[in-house]
Amino acid sequence: MSTDLRRDSASFRDPAGFVFHEGGRVRRAVTEYGLPHARAVRATGLVDRLIASGRLLPEMEVATSLDGHPGVRLVFEHPRLPFVSYPYEWPFRALQAAALLHLDIQLEALEAGVMLTDASAYNVQFIGARPVFIDHLAFRPYRDGELWAAHRQFCEQFLHPLLLQSLCGVAYQAWYRGRLDGVPGADLARLLGWRDTLRWNVLTGVVLPARLQRLAGRPAVERRIATAKLSRAALREMLSSLRRWIGRLEPRGLDSTTWADYDGQVPDAEQRAIHQFIDARVRRAAPAMVWDLGCNAGRYSDVALAAGADYVVGLDSDEGALDRAFARARDRQIRLLPLLVDLVNPSPSQGWRATERESLVARGKPDLLLAVAVVHHIAIARNIPLPEIVALLTGLAPEGVIGFVPSTDRRAQALFKGREELFRDYTLENFLALLQSRARVVEQQPVPGTGRVLIWFSAA
Repeated sequence: MSTDLRRDSASFRDPAGFVFHEGGRVRRAVTEYGLPHARAVRATGLVDRLIASGRLLPEMEVATSLDGHPGVRLVFEHPRLPFVSYPYEWPFRALQAAALLHLDIQLEALEAGVMLTDASAYNVQFIGARPVFIDHLAFRPYRDGELWAAHRQFCEQFLHPLLLQSLCGVAYQAWYRGRLDGVPGADLARLLGWRDTLRWNVLTGVVLPARLQRLAGRPAVERRIATAKLSRAALREMLSSLRRWIGRLEPRGLDSTTWADYDGQVPDAEQRAIHQFIDARVRRAAPAMVWDLGCNAGRYSDVALAAGADYVVGLDSDEGALDRAFARARDRQIRLLPLLVDLVNPSPSQGWRATERESLVARGKPDLLLAVAVVHHIAIARNIPLPEIVALLTGLAPEGVIGFVPSTDRRAQALFKGREELFRDYTLENFLALLQSRARVVEQQPVPGTGRVLIWFSAA
């Protein structure tokens, strides 16, 4: 066994195999238990077709054994993802795209005589706004007449969170983060209005299954389930109908969030000045990974990518702004991954043994960060002291662009009103002194027509 082999902390549930990291490479071991299904599925050509279409992460067979693991019969290597994210960080359009990808793969698999073993949303990742399936062992030969065993899991991890936002106007991300398996049907049913429960799709897809779930475990019910059959044609129609329904869903309330229209409120001259500052610094730094904190609709992320950044992770806590950022990344096919993250309460390490789902920072830090309009929000609206904010920003990346917004700024007046005495230390001079105690202030530039200042810092 290689001394630098590290088993992925999220890969331990499947007896068919596991993912591990070795020498900077991502590999997947296939056990004796999983080998027959892996070979049978690949013989259909399905895996090659899914890889060719970009819906499945590429694989390359590299070994037929693994030192220290006598039960391993096959090893694949996969390309490393730019950044790993989780469903509770995805904006509505992202979870919707992941759900549609899962159903498309299941429908194509069914045509090849193959079934997916589960419907975990964690089997999907994103490269920019493009969803890609990553669990290469989640396939097995289809058994004639079988039910869709993963139906409940699909509903809890995909359908129910989407309906929570679409029908109730309630953001699902905090709920999902608190319950990593998704939203139970019984809980969703309690929140629905009576008009919603009368809709055919909701009645048959949420309300009735929730009621039937309460009967699970009764001998008569279990006997009926054990003997139930579903033809392949009926299963295909069930999946297709579900896909059509999910594809029509629209998020409720995202047009009226606090910062959804912020981009349109920034004067053109101010935008140009910020764009030029970011463009020049990104070109000079040539970063592989950029984090855009408070990314809003992704305008500055777009600038960083055009200036040569390889990949941008955009973080914002406003669902409406993030929805627009995702649409921007999808429509322009740029390498921007927008995630719903509150910097004051970011995603922690959690799940089994508190390691199954890694914290935001544990998944990788940026080479450069953009924080053009976040300091005042964290300091004033969330009462985080400036020393703590400076420690966060300089600890995340070795260099970056920070914007300082003074209390006299016209667009920020609502944040400061009536709180001036509480934040007497909130000054540019104090902020610069704190920043210089941890990093080098390379450059400062006032934004014309405002009291705002852009600051380039470097830890070097």
